[in-house]
Amino acid sequence: MIIGIDIGSTTTKAVSIYEGRVLHKIKTKALDALTSATGAFGKMIVENGIKMSDIQKIMVTGAGAAKIKDDLFGISTGRADEIQAIGIGGIFLAGRDDIIIANVGTGTAIIDAGRKGIFHLGGSGVGGGTILGLAKRLFAMSDFNGIMALAEKGRLNQVDLFIEDITETDLSFFNRETTASNFGKMLDSARNEDIALALINMVFQVIGMLSVFAAKSKNTDRVIVTGNGSGNSIGKKVLQAITGLYQIQFEYPPDAEYTTAIGAGLAWEQNL
Repeated sequence: MIIGIDIGSTTTKAVSIYEGRVLHKIKTKALDALTSATGAFGKMIVENGIKMSDIQKIMVTGAGAAKIKDDLFGISTGRADEIQAIGIGGIFLAGRDDIIIANVGTGTAIIDAGRKGIFHLGGSGVGGGTILGLAKRLFAMSDFNGIMALAEKGRLNQVDLFIEDITETDLSFFNRETTASNFGKMLDSARNEDIALALINMVFQVIGMLSVFAAKSKNTDRVIVTGNGSGNSIGKKVLQAITGLYQIQFEYPPDAEYTTAIGAGLAWEQNL
């Protein structure tokens, strides 16, 4: 059995893999990399009754992996390159290669994964961390579930400037309700609910457009969305709107938030 651990800047995820199958998945939060990794590992084995003797290898990846210098709990511990792990995990979950992956975490990485290799095309510092940081500053909220609940009640036209605000007709292939400028209207009457929705909308529009550019550059019409942000219900609606404009389909494989941890474990299995 292999344990793959993705030590992120905010959340750590761990999976157990046996003969190419994902058996268990868990996630934890902690303030430092070592606490995150050991906590995730401990939770994994205790909650699932895994014996230490059953574990052949631990593979760590992510932002905090470099801080794990030694073996964990006396078990051989390796380190997987994060970009490679995302690519391997994305291919595994998508069930095919030659894919573009938008991995949405604290920031966003865009990756080309296929038969010729796994390549980091680029990305953005815009991601979940942007939502949390600006929400804390703009309306004093740092709980992600609370931000989402607030945004569900928001009205985007109170904050964003729409095409209809600047012209009476459609512009190019944009309809009149397309955002012309994020936060470009910001009415004095805008509520926290409106600002929360506009914030999530802005982040996922950036992610969506980066994905569109990457997909078109590789002559594909599909993008696999992975990472913590893959489960954002409002974000999915934003990306769906982008699909309508640019005919790029966004796919959300099962267990997408565990992609990097899965890829870390599989990276070692595949190199046996």
